[in-house]
Amino acid sequence: MAAFDPEAPLPGAPDPWAGSEMPARRDAPPYAMTEMIAAEPALAERLVRRLRADPALARLAEAIQAAAANRRPILATGCGTSEHAAMIAAALLTDALDGPIARPMQALELARRPPAGAVLLAVSHEGGTWATNLALSEARAAGGTTALITVSDRSPGSALADLVLTTDEQDQSWCHTVGYLSPVIAAAVLAGALRDAPVDPLVVRTLVGLGDDGPVAEAMAAPLAQCVRLLVVGSGIDYPAARELALKIEEGARLPAAALQLETIRHGHLAAADERTGLILVLTDAEGWGETLLERARAVLRSAAALGMPSAALLATDLGDNVPLALTPAGRLSVPLAGRLPRLIGAAIATAIPLQLLAERLARARGLNPDSIGRDDPRQAAAADA
Repeated sequence: MAAFDPEAPLPGAPDPWAGSEMPARRDAPPYAMTEMIAAEPALAERLVRRLRADPALARLAEAIQAAAANRRPILATGCGTSEHAAMIAAALLTDALDGPIARPMQALELARRPPAGAVLLAVSHEGGTWATNLALSEARAAGGTTALITVSDRSPGSALADLVLTTDEQDQSWCHTVGYLSPVIAAAVLAGALRDAPVDPLVVRTLVGLGDDGPVAEAMAAPLAQCVRLLVVGSGIDYPAARELALKIEEGARLPAAALQLETIRHGHLAAADERTGLILVLTDAEGWGETLLERARAVLRSAAALGMPSAALLATDLGDNVPLALTPAGRLSVPLAGRLPRLIGAAIATAIPLQLLAERLARARGLNPDSIGRDDPRQAAAADA
């Protein structure tokens, strides 16, 4: 097998379009997921350059601005990893619009209650997700403007969208990493267009690459892999990142994990936690809250310490000194931010590789290949098809 080149573009969707097949089994790392993480810095730069030149980006920005001016709903939707990217997109659009609010909605719930005249931004990596496509169809039927962030404009979802932002390069692992970062990058570029402040491709590439610290992720994975379940917490832009980390851990490492809002965890959930329960704090978004949010984060970690829970953190570099090392005995990954990007955009982009690396190293620590997300087990395959 030829050596993987992380600088080379990844393959696009099949032509004619078809859903992806399970990745070829590898008995040891590097897994396809490992290679996708390595490819992300160069991919991020290419994607920013492509999207900034895509006429669909400007048309979508105009549609969102018109909806905001006329007080029509602005929504973002998806399923699984794509839902988490859509949640981030909604937060970035809201921040860029500075007043009007873009709301995330789960795809099936949106399909059940599509508001009239909405602008809907959907995320679907391959463009074949049933519930997301149903949401697009129902939103269009309700008189809305539909847009899709996806790999290919040949997908079923693309046929249901008035505007398509294509990311062009397809994730080669079913434990999606590129499938998460690509729509986050697309949302960041769209937010930059709304601000009339284009996102710099080289800044984005550097920021993505700075999060690649495999040895620290491996050291964190060792104690967390001994737990029977993990709780992941975050607030603001960190909450969808926490949800994505929990999903990656369950898919890739097959370790039960749940994501909770930073405040929610202290309202009953810790009653089921003990020294066999690990905690991971995601903390990059303290802008506007400062000490209030930091103290709530420290309080959660103190609660975990009282229960003997192994605790770890993904921390923005400039917030690390605000959290005592003793409160994260399982370790911490530093999340660097870029001064040349709005903090919310920087946090959304910069957490991608750290959370993905931690999940991939947890899979290794548990002796598992993350690429199949468990569907090489006939029972899991049957459950997925049921």
